[in-house]
Amino acid sequence: MKDRDVILNELAQGLRPLPQGIEWFDRLGSEEQSEVLMWLRYYCIQARAVDEDGPESIRRAGLRPTHTPAVLITRGRIDQQLRKIVGLTPVDERRKSFRLLVALLAVADARRRERFCSGGCGHWWHQLSAVDPADPAIEADGTS
Repeated sequence: MKDRDVILNELAQGLRPLPQGIEWFDRLGSEEQSEVLMWLRYYCIQARAVDEDGPESIRRAGLRPTHTPAVLITRGRIDQQLRKIVGLTPVDERRKSFRLLVALLAVADARRRERFCSGGCGHWWHQLSAVDPADPAIEADGTS
């Protein structure tokens, strides 16, 4: 498991503040941002995100329904739309995509926990604990 995986799951579970995650994401280079978005897409699919998760994810991400990633996520088959969202290249669209995909992972994983993991599970990401707010922010290289 990489620090990136822990950070993304902490963000989705509300164990790490989203503004801290956005700062971390913004410090990454373009290639690293693309990689993070690809992993988020993968996690959303693994968590069984469905088309109906779009509106709640938009709300949680604090996006307007007219923002490009928000429009895309509500346009049909989520697996196809996630590919398009991950492919957005302008910096401000990437940041919005990051926020949206973290929110989508939160929605899908919460449902997954309730349905499949309520009696306990062996998923390492369901065993995380809250980040101490006194800890320093995530370093630019993705470590904490």
